[in-house]
Amino acid sequence: MVHIIDTEHPWDVYSINSGHGEVISCLEWDQSGSRLLSADGDGQIKCWAMADHLVNSWESSLGSAEDGDPIIALSWLHNGVKLALHVEMSGSTNFGEKFSRVKFSPSLTLFGGKPMEGWLAVTVSGLVTVSLLKPNGQLLTASESLCRLRGRVALADIAFTGGGNIVVAATDGSSSSPVQFYKVCVSVVNEKCRIDTELLPSLFMRCTTDPVRRDKYPAVTHLKFLTRENSDMPNVLLCASSQTGSIVECWSLRKEGLPVNNIFQHRSPVVGEKQPTILKWRILSATNDLDRVSAVALPKLPISISNTDLKVASDTKFCPGLGLALAFHDGSIQILHRLSLHTMGVFYGSSSGSSQRPGDEPAIKRQRPGGPTVHFKALQFSWTSLALAGVDNHGKLHMIRVSPSMGQMLDMNTLLRHLLFLLEYCMVTGYDWWDVLLHVQPGMVHNLVEKLHEEYMRQNQALQQVLSTRIVAVKASLCKLSSATAARACDFHAKLLLIAISSTLKSLLRPHVLNTPDKSPGDRLAEICAKNTDTDIDKVMINLKTEEFVLDGPPLQSLQQLIQWVGDFVLYLMANLPNQVIEFYSVSVGLSVFLCCLPLVLNLVLSQGSVVRPGFGFLRDGWSLGMLREMMVMIRIWGLLKPGCLPIYTATSDNQDSMSLLFRLLTKLWLCSRDEGHPQEPDEPLIDECCLLPSQLLVPSMDWLPVNDGIICKLQGKHPLRLQFGKPYSLPGLNSTAQVEVFSRSPGVQRMDHLRCLYMGVCPTEDSKACTRCGCVTMLRSPNKTNAMKQWEQRWIKNCLCGGLWRRIPSTLS
Repeated sequence: MVHIIDTEHPWDVYSINSGHGEVISCLEWDQSGSRLLSADGDGQIKCWAMADHLVNSWESSLGSAEDGDPIIALSWLHNGVKLALHVEMSGSTNFGEKFSRVKFSPSLTLFGGKPMEGWLAVTVSGLVTVSLLKPNGQLLTASESLCRLRGRVALADIAFTGGGNIVVAATDGSSSSPVQFYKVCVSVVNEKCRIDTELLPSLFMRCTTDPVRRDKYPAVTHLKFLTRENSDMPNVLLCASSQTGSIVECWSLRKEGLPVNNIFQHRSPVVGEKQPTILKWRILSATNDLDRVSAVALPKLPISISNTDLKVASDTKFCPGLGLALAFHDGSIQILHRLSLHTMGVFYGSSSGSSQRPGDEPAIKRQRPGGPTVHFKALQFSWTSLALAGVDNHGKLHMIRVSPSMGQMLDMNTLLRHLLFLLEYCMVTGYDWWDVLLHVQPGMVHNLVEKLHEEYMRQNQALQQVLSTRIVAVKASLCKLSSATAARACDFHAKLLLIAISSTLKSLLRPHVLNTPDKSPGDRLAEICAKNTDTDIDKVMINLKTEEFVLDGPPLQSLQQLIQWVGDFVLYLMANLPNQVIEFYSVSVGLSVFLCCLPLVLNLVLSQGSVVRPGFGFLRDGWSLGMLREMMVMIRIWGLLKPGCLPIYTATSDNQDSMSLLFRLLTKLWLCSRDEGHPQEPDEPLIDECCLLPSQLLVPSMDWLPVNDGIICKLQGKHPLRLQFGKPYSLPGLNSTAQVEVFSRSPGVQRMDHLRCLYMGVCPTEDSKACTRCGCVTMLRSPNKTNAMKQWEQRWIKNCLCGGLWRRIPSTLS
């Protein structure tokens, strides 16, 4: 069986009947986390992919086999994408200086330079097998011996070089035997896969040459490359063990000059000009005698392991990615420096004692039951090295929080700078930032959101456009960590939906003249709306080319629920403006000014309760308000062509022009906030008009996403949590009434499809899927038949608005 779990819902385990006849020996994720390789002791390799893009639904459609030859090492071929993280530039304002693309060749390329997908495996008998996935779905498979004299291979690991080659390390398991290294080149010749291997220098562990330790550690139990992507020469970590202890050594392959006799230097000018070199293994560091090692985890953060870069990281006290983790048979875990192997942090199991001094912050925060016999069999770092996931010998899964300071005392500014740096890294690369959230305390949320926005605004326009939705998703995740900022999380989720609807509606516009050289209709609409400050929507429409807005009726009618949501959102925003002004004055301006404004809206406060409501974030967001104005103009024009697509309002007067009224109020608010550097406060006439809105139009109740039942936002405390598979987690002692009003749901409230903006009823019967990150819910099967709505749904087939993955949920939970 293969069990798959997402970090937000670790109790929701999805088990796959793998079909393997022998014990599974290797599991390997691809870079995106959407595919998985599994290999067993009979040589069978299977490729698993998400069914319907759901993290709890998987299927296998591809595979290869080396019958009867157990697989001991497995890896996807490299796609040529490698990013470097420059710790020394963490204070820079340019993302291009903090994170740079490294020149790295794919393992194999198709015509045009596109990387070819596939995987590589090493077997016990010394074979290397490669499977290549062709664009038409066919699989090319080939096998080759690592060397002419094949021998038993007990341990192996795979790494990639910048030139597109593959390096394989192999050992027969005996510390007295050499550790062999091979260069593997993969190519396609005449529609057939070809493998060429070349022997590289080998090494003997130093402990075997030490007279004291020669026979003390007879077996090599762990063999790992320090990094799988080596732009230069590889570095390898070796662990030799006995029944009672282990020793760890770190080696590096280097080019060294080959001394040449003076006679040949004079007679051969070529040799004299350039000294010949030779590849040679040099030991970098070694540990003293340790307890018996049971598992090894290497960091994935792409920090260069050169001495200079590691020294910079140490000087800046940036610890994530500097250490590797060793788990021992006594239940303890140590974090060792990647090159020097000195101890950076230690955790002792709850029953094996603790040598931690009072007041010290542990480098690893975890508590688990069991005695010294409980130890880890497998250990893995997260992408930013701020968390460890491990499985012990009793089959229990552990999630371990690793302190970013590794026990050092850091001031708040330094800690915030490091967390901000890692959030930016996740934002640029697309990796999930759940492990960074583990270390964000509620008091840090506001500062992190503001600093993240400042850094984002300093980037060029092209990069801002690429990261526009991802930064909003990061802000939403941060704001959920504190009750004081939970309402802002609602605003950020609403902003994600607004951006998506705006881009979809603008994509329907077509230029009147096909060879228009300058701007698209959407760009012209944005430009005209930004320049025209008129509060009359009909006067703004005069400056537009209405031919570009002419569409057929069916697309507009099918998108009516999205248009209705935009209209309801504008009405809700303007009707709640007085509340937001009270909140702004009471929080930002001060009590004296707040008391001056109190008579204006006292009656509203008494009738509607708390002033902490979603929508406050839009009060000064001129960009979002301008986007709403553009959509209101488009909807108004389309309403003239197809009245059925207009949003429906319940007005107290039959001759009330609701669209014109809302556009006028929205424009006045936009004029106050369009200059983000010097925003103005809404004037009293505008607030007065907004106070009258509930008496003119029926204000809808907005559904601001359901309660996120994920566990990451509940782990800011330092107390360990114990979960059970199959049982959803509920935080003990949590007062549900303390939650923000907008997140609470009564049993009789209708459930909403947050992507289609449709109500599914109180007890939905349709199967649904939910986002693992934000909790957004949508129906699994589409009820729509029109192309326009299907295109909208197709945008979110793989990921949610926030970029999170989907998981299937039963109809009773949707």
